[in-house]
Amino acid sequence: MSKDEPVESRAGVELTNLDQPLFDGADATKRHLVDYVEAMSDRLLPVLAGRALSVIRVRAGQKPFMQKNLPKYTPEWVPRTTVWAEASKRDVTYALCDDLRTLLWFANQRAVEYHPALVRTGEASVSHMVLDLDPPADGPFADVVRVARLVRQALDDVGLAGALKTSGSKGLHIYVPLAAGTSVEAAAGATRAVAVRAERLDPGIATTAFVRADRGGKVFVDSTRSAGATVVATYSPRIRPGTPVSFPVAWDDIDRVQPGDFTLRTAVDILGERDPWAEAMPQPQELPAELVEEGGSIPVARVQAMHEGKRRARGK
Repeated sequence: MSKDEPVESRAGVELTNLDQPLFDGADATKRHLVDYVEAMSDRLLPVLAGRALSVIRVRAGQKPFMQKNLPKYTPEWVPRTTVWAEASKRDVTYALCDDLRTLLWFANQRAVEYHPALVRTGEASVSHMVLDLDPPADGPFADVVRVARLVRQALDDVGLAGALKTSGSKGLHIYVPLAAGTSVEAAAGATRAVAVRAERLDPGIATTAFVRADRGGKVFVDSTRSAGATVVATYSPRIRPGTPVSFPVAWDDIDRVQPGDFTLRTAVDILGERDPWAEAMPQPQELPAELVEEGGSIPVARVQAMHEGKRRARGK
């Protein structure tokens, strides 16, 4: 930081370069990001607190990158937790974004996207079952809406209920809060079972095919968001043109919205004083034993795709 660089301070955090563009096509500056996370902190912090946090940052003139391990220059006052990463065989030190000061520090680091873990720090159980609906590149949002209704029907058929939000990109996320003590294995199995049930309701538009080339232009019902996976937080901005945000949508309003309706510059005014995500979230639910058992017989999509890729390679 140069001596002539203007500095502002909020909540004890020095903020710099606030009037620089956030990223190409953002239609926003770094100041817009800082103002947004500060205004949204009462709603954003509850979905981040107590969870290992990965962020996607975008430095001026550079490509976005995901940051999991905290850099050495991180202030000592930033809460953190250490998690063993089996894939890389090392400890990873994640931030815990539990307070406004930490949130503002991340914004000043140009952290645009916030991806918390589904498991709270110090717990072995999963807090939510998540189904991620991902349309093909040129697929209309109306198709995603249709598949969201299929998932809702599949959940209703087994006595479960979920809350809905935009992904901040082209898709939708459905969250089902789970009773305390729900194991990673049970949640993962139940998620696979719900995804397959939704696909069966209308296989002409929904698919659980993990390999993109096998989806045939259908909406992918992704059942792999469990355990160590992360999902972009509700109210988090995204690094997309116009800087959309992941935003709660009431089931009754699903036909009247588009993902681009909710952006870094519009979301605060749309919300007013409300927190529709907290309002819409059902109470934690026990997973039906038969659903968990059903899911146990369904192959894990990533593993199945890996084996299929090897089989096809041998065939060539």
